[in-house]
Amino acid sequence: MTFKTKFTISLFAIVLSFASCNTEDVAEQNTDALSKNQTASPSTSKVGVCSEVPGWASQNGGTTGGGTSSETTVTNYSQLKSAIENSSVKVIKVTGTITVSARLSLQDQTGKTIYGTSGAKLVSTNQTKDGSGILSVKRCKNLIIRNLVFEGPGAYDTDGWDNAILDDCQNVWVDHCEFRDGVDGNFDIKNKSDYITVSYTKFTYLKAPRAGGSGGSDDHRYSNLIGSSDGATADRGKLRITFARCWWASGCKERMPRVRFGKVHIINSYFNSSVSNKCIAAGFEANIRVENNVFENVKNPIDLMTGLTAVTVTSGNVFTNTSGNKAGKNTAFTPPYTVVPLSTSAIKSDITANAGATFSGNICGSF
Repeated sequence: MTFKTKFTISLFAIVLSFASCNTEDVAEQNTDALSKNQTASPSTSKVGVCSEVPGWASQNGGTTGGGTSSETTVTNYSQLKSAIENSSVKVIKVTGTITVSARLSLQDQTGKTIYGTSGAKLVSTNQTKDGSGILSVKRCKNLIIRNLVFEGPGAYDTDGWDNAILDDCQNVWVDHCEFRDGVDGNFDIKNKSDYITVSYTKFTYLKAPRAGGSGGSDDHRYSNLIGSSDGATADRGKLRITFARCWWASGCKERMPRVRFGKVHIINSYFNSSVSNKCIAAGFEANIRVENNVFENVKNPIDLMTGLTAVTVTSGNVFTNTSGNKAGKNTAFTPPYTVVPLSTSAIKSDITANAGATFSGNICGSF
């Protein structure tokens, strides 16, 4: 064998060695949050891997949104309305603060991404029954909504609209958003919606509630409703929703979330609203898995309502300075997917640092 050949083989071996080390380093970073006895499965989402969506939105063919389609940048209401209503626009880039003068409607579309650059906000100041709300999404499939702040004018019970609502939608991933100060609620999911994941998202009320609304509640800081009524029986077998690494923060009073019918997985999330009456509420035929969350300074972390199916509260949940019920009832479903778990000691610091519109843009892969 010639010296040149030997040198080439040696050099190739060194390159392979470095590649192996780098691969191990990356794998180590991606599994950093795993507990010592757990490993990530191939279907588990990782940082930077857009095709590996966490939770229920990874099922039923997955969720990709607008993918790598060309972006349409919007900086005002008329541009945003036009882009949302145009089914040919697949990726919308929101820049700056946009005042929503009339509720936006996204209907009957498939494959779309709406995301914000750093600091992007959609703001509504309307507290009327018909004019409130920021975004209504109906009969849509394969959507991604990321890195946006949805800011309402504050809770005022006029039987108005939420900051955002999903109605009869499938495969939606809401990631790194913040929903604050909704009139009726912050973000509701209803009417046969299915395969939904909400990750690294913050829910809060920063403005004092306004009393005297026609809806009857003087303090309607009720954040998230899953399923609209006990009579909405078409929701049976639907409303499969994951809340992963979310934060129910200051000002939330109830519905964190309040569930009917759905198979809802709440994992590695943080609850610390000191004004809470109740946090997770299991309503009619609700099937909820409450896994490794932190409840701090809240009342009634788990509210077991009449007619629930099952609530499993795993041993990994932490309750600090809480009062009221902390136990489940019956045995809830087992998810068909894997979410990379945070260690319990890391949940609070991770969520408070990363939940909300903390990205600089459309960065894929939350976990």
